[in-house]
Amino acid sequence: MNTPICDFVRNYATSSPLRLHMPGHKGVEYLGCEGLDITEISGADSLFQASGIIAESEKNAGSIFGADTFYSTEGSSLSIRAMLHLAALWAKEKDKTPLIAAGRNAHKAFLSAAALIDFDILWLSEQSDCSYLSCPISAEYIETVLKQSSPAAVYITSPDYLGNTADISALAKVCHKYDTLLLVDNAHGAYLKFFGKHPIELGADMCCDSAHKTLPVLTGGGYLHISRELPDFFRNNAKNALALYGSTSPSYLILQSLDMANKVMAGGYAEKIKAFAQGVDTLKQKLASCGYTLSNDEPLKITILAKKYGYSGTLLAEKLEKSNIHCEFADPDFIVFMLTPHIGIEGLDRLSQALTAIPKADELCSSPPVFSQGEQKMSVRSALFSPCETIPTGRAVGKVLASPSVGCPPAVPIAVCGELITQQAAEAFAYYGIEQVTVVK
Repeated sequence: MNTPICDFVRNYATSSPLRLHMPGHKGVEYLGCEGLDITEISGADSLFQASGIIAESEKNAGSIFGADTFYSTEGSSLSIRAMLHLAALWAKEKDKTPLIAAGRNAHKAFLSAAALIDFDILWLSEQSDCSYLSCPISAEYIETVLKQSSPAAVYITSPDYLGNTADISALAKVCHKYDTLLLVDNAHGAYLKFFGKHPIELGADMCCDSAHKTLPVLTGGGYLHISRELPDFFRNNAKNALALYGSTSPSYLILQSLDMANKVMAGGYAEKIKAFAQGVDTLKQKLASCGYTLSNDEPLKITILAKKYGYSGTLLAEKLEKSNIHCEFADPDFIVFMLTPHIGIEGLDRLSQALTAIPKADELCSSPPVFSQGEQKMSVRSALFSPCETIPTGRAVGKVLASPSVGCPPAVPIAVCGELITQQAAEAFAYYGIEQVTVVK
């Protein structure tokens, strides 16, 4: 597969140009990558009006994913806003209310989209044991919801941060039965294409992928995928939607990385990643035999229920850091490892040795706070744009949350903007180390 963006930039960089354009480093190396860092000069195309090398590269990516694929140099956050914008536009085109039914464990980019686009949200939370990170949603539950309301789209996160995946095929069938779009935050699952489990091939209408999370792509590289089964309305408006929320200065380093990833993925990557997944599965079995409890069904993610092994997730992370091993995420209950073939079998062995060297201790019986959804007192947009103040979490009960009080990772809000903060929510904030929250005055 060709690499039109990479080829253009390298040819330009080696031609000894006099760079009388941005960026200001003019190709002089400080980090080592400056020579390949350019802007939208003649021949370089333009991300949001792509008709040349970027359009050609995006077409290459689409041929891999079986979709109309558009690049983001701002990760899945930009793609999330764009696909929700498209869903809201389509609702108005169909004279429907731009209501989005969304899994409660949505990334905070979903909330910023709600504030910017000003759509209404119907929060989905099927099970009483939902956590802020996991929110299983079945097709049967969605059918019940769609019989009672008419959202423009159903929005789910799959895989979630802990590596749990939804039955997207079943969800898609139900959504389409009720003429409802299915949108999937697949930020953690771009690589699932090589296992026949990518949302687009399972029937989703649109999804985002953070290419940089699980593929050999620089941080910030992402995709917006639009099903080829959708009307032309979506692909015709995709670039405008991305441009509305994206920077006018996209990184050409990231674009080159996305471009080169096409060549990598088309060149035997499927076999490589499947072989590596077998090694991951072997490691999972070994960890289970040593007493670890694992919880997820994602092929290249390992999620350990740390307390069952006698430690908090954060303590396990600290122990591993002494061996210079760094996890993706740890909290009081879980530790999460994101794996790709680029760590090799040697990396799996190193992780195995470090984890099995930690002695099993008595199980910790403390449980995380029970998930509680407070009453929605105002819209997300109204809350985010209201006068606000930051107060200690202990004084927040009964107040209305103004902005999400959660960092990244995991960037999943415990309470959402406009929601009344309950005692349970305050306890959850404290449990996860959030000492202050921003509330509406």
